[in-house]
Amino acid sequence: MLGSPFLIVVETPLSMVTAPILTTDRLLLRGHKASDFKDVHELWSDPAVVEYITGKPAIESESWARLLRYVGHWNVAGYGYWVVEDRENGQFFGEVGFADHRRDVQPSFGGKPEAGWVMALHAQGRGLATEAVQAALGWADQNLEAERTVCMIVPKHIASCRLASRVGFKASGKANFCGDTVAIYERAAAR
Repeated sequence: MLGSPFLIVVETPLSMVTAPILTTDRLLLRGHKASDFKDVHELWSDPAVVEYITGKPAIESESWARLLRYVGHWNVAGYGYWVVEDRENGQFFGEVGFADHRRDVQPSFGGKPEAGWVMALHAQGRGLATEAVQAALGWADQNLEAERTVCMIVPKHIASCRLASRVGFKASGKANFCGDTVAIYERAAAR
């Protein structure tokens, strides 16, 4: 055989979108890396953390798929989630950001970026989530074309409902998601 009948062409994308680094007084927000898997899995497998989010602790494959989804969101949508860590020592605190989950909710989000946040138990009650979400929203206001962002919260998750209000989200109604009633919040971009 003189040569291979197959031609292999490798194309490099013109630009890979990655999460920008954001800093606050206490926090560093950065994109996810494979080395974050242990922290991501610990977060999402903690029953107390996921009680009002998924309702059940994640298994390793679910946490890995979540991490890959976070990385991929930046390339596909131009926005996504950040790791939230201590600016001084790099301790993992949680995750915040935006997604297009294409949720089957009624009424529909209509393509609006969906804000979300989740913090490890050791990071709760210290104002870190508020600080992180405000940084993410500041970035969104400057970089996303969307006029509004939304978030979906189980009404029993009082702390998350308070955080949404604190950072400028307003209750806009209720929706049905997977048989549960959820509160929908919206926030107009501050431009």
